[in-house]
Amino acid sequence: MSGPAARRYSVGVNVGGVTVGGNAPIVVQSMTNTDTADIDATVAQVAALARAGSELVRITVDRDESAAAVPHIRDRLLARGVNVPLIGDFHYIGHKLLTDHPACAEALAKYRINPGNVGFKAKRDTQFATLIELAIRWNKPVRIGVNWGSLDEELLTRLMDANAVSPTPVSAAAVQREAIIQSALLSAERAEELGLGRDRIILSTKVSDVQHLIAVYQDLSARCDYALHLGLTEAGMGSKGIVASSAALGILLQQGIGDTIRISLTPEPGGDRTKEVMVAQELLQTMGFRQFLPVVAACPGCGRTTSTTFQSLAQEIQGHLSSSMPEWKERYPGVEALSVAVMGCIVNGPGESKHADIGISLPGTGESPAAPVFVDGQKVATLRGPDVADQFKLMVADYIEKRFGRGGSANAAE
Repeated sequence: MSGPAARRYSVGVNVGGVTVGGNAPIVVQSMTNTDTADIDATVAQVAALARAGSELVRITVDRDESAAAVPHIRDRLLARGVNVPLIGDFHYIGHKLLTDHPACAEALAKYRINPGNVGFKAKRDTQFATLIELAIRWNKPVRIGVNWGSLDEELLTRLMDANAVSPTPVSAAAVQREAIIQSALLSAERAEELGLGRDRIILSTKVSDVQHLIAVYQDLSARCDYALHLGLTEAGMGSKGIVASSAALGILLQQGIGDTIRISLTPEPGGDRTKEVMVAQELLQTMGFRQFLPVVAACPGCGRTTSTTFQSLAQEIQGHLSSSMPEWKERYPGVEALSVAVMGCIVNGPGESKHADIGISLPGTGESPAAPVFVDGQKVATLRGPDVADQFKLMVADYIEKRFGRGGSANAAE
């Protein structure tokens, strides 16, 4: 039997109206890279991320100016009709910022705490306790997020020392993974002792190595039932970051591990932050966990397709569907399940087009200049002429209206 393993049971956590864990769908999230104190820039980027499909958005809260800006950011987003939950990312002085800025504490939907830098030596326990007490006071969930780049050095040293005198020592990498897991679990245990419910705790244990990430989450998932946030930290730029994140998260998701994901891509200078949202959605959709956008199938091209017509049309159709989705989701319920095929020659073109809801098979090199169109597996038209692309786009729009519009078959039962 094909398909992923049964989803690991986890306690569901309500994050500003979005459920993470339990039986809820796997949630996509992202993070801004603006200076949070710059309200205009942060509002614009959060809105763009939400519009792209980020269901939770994390923002940096690193100083008083950032904390003071948070409620204004929340209010401006709501005025725009953007109701995405905001997560505060706290390091070093989160306890002070949330105490000094109660409006910030109230406006955020969740607090992200890193136990490796919440405080040092004698202050660690008291400052962590303050953060948890604030979460309880404001009725907020927390993500206890451990990163191997900021791991609790005292815990790691203690485990390394114990391993050195053990009769069956393990590798340094295995000790480090255990330190990461213990940091998360011990912190969660302490949070519960302070009164924070399990239904308000999410854990993450992020590293930047694919194999270590898989190993650490496999172990962590077997030792607790907390909701888990997945992400490969410092994944990198471009294809490297996409491939590494997809490889690691794809394996874990296939094993039933993970309740919310972030694809942490380093953007190109001036690049679009929303790309990481698109990659996260495509990963979940490709693996069959969720449906976000209509699927456009297109052949890779070969010597039979020396014309670039099918490439241009596939790109045009994909862009048209993506840009239209925010409006179409309102007008055409279920439209994200649409499948479209844009093929380049007679070899696989008609067959693939028949498998799609609507598909076109463009002529390859030396073929007759005609493009058959298939709807629901049946040939319905043959397009010719220089405006084949425009003709096909009109047919796609007509198909969407008939199938998903008011009175369409998708809504016939209503």
